[in-house]
Amino acid sequence: MKLMRRIAALGLGVALAVGISGGTAAVAHANPGGNGFADWWTELGLPGPAPDVALPPGLLPPPAPQTPGAPHVPGPVAPAPFTSAGINPAAGELVGVAQPVIINFPAPISDRAAAERAISVTSAPPVSGRFIWFSNSQVRWRPHEFWPAHAQVSVVAGPSRSNFRTGDATISVADDVTKTITVTRNGQVVRTMPVSFGKDRTPTPNGTYIIGERHRHMVMDSSTYGVPVDSPDGYRIDVEYATRMSNSGIFVHAAPWSLQHQGVRNVSAGCLNVSTDDARWFYENTRKGDPVIVRNTIGGRLNGWDGLGDWML
Repeated sequence: MKLMRRIAALGLGVALAVGISGGTAAVAHANPGGNGFADWWTELGLPGPAPDVALPPGLLPPPAPQTPGAPHVPGPVAPAPFTSAGINPAAGELVGVAQPVIINFPAPISDRAAAERAISVTSAPPVSGRFIWFSNSQVRWRPHEFWPAHAQVSVVAGPSRSNFRTGDATISVADDVTKTITVTRNGQVVRTMPVSFGKDRTPTPNGTYIIGERHRHMVMDSSTYGVPVDSPDGYRIDVEYATRMSNSGIFVHAAPWSLQHQGVRNVSAGCLNVSTDDARWFYENTRKGDPVIVRNTIGGRLNGWDGLGDWML
């Protein structure tokens, strides 16, 4: 297994939306529009490898070679400058192939390099990746490319450990040229859905999103991001089968009121509007960590510091 290249990046705040699941209606905001990065790539593809980074002296040597296909056992790590860490995904979780490893520390870290040396992320099959610091209390690690399907992953962060696995490679591509969402599972198309993206005043940003929480019912309220409900762009509406793509409030959800526009024109406040049948299928057939790739909109670039935008960093 090649030694994983590690690099730290400065973090910013994470946008939040409020939600309550488990059968109770939740309140969240829909995306208020693009974020101003107008001059971006013309066509978004799957994320490629990050640039090579020179390995700083003093990092751990690579682990001993392992039998192909065998689970990778985390090697020894350096002394940890923290007493414990919360690791997401939790032990035993099954996640999608875009899921980052999120490590939360009980107190701010003053020596980020020392913290990184105390963290080991190994997998079968092996992958390389990098660290991204969201704050002095949270660091994330993601592979340079999506995890393989059905990978076994082990994380050691000082005294804390987690073992999780990835499921099928379920990848959704939402294209504003065709106005469809195409879902593939392990390379095979399993669903194509007509969609309506954000209208011109509130366009859906391009980028690779990560599936987060889901709600059977949700109340979407524009006042949560400063747009009064009684204004021309305001709304407060109950939606079904809402699957979160961003912490800024972009969801795939049922929108029977826009059925005639889906696949034809963009009329939403930034969310991906689909039929009730398609929203239910998406809700039931995607999981935490699955990627959704939005491309060819006029919405600029997804903010990587959103909290579910790791692949944009």
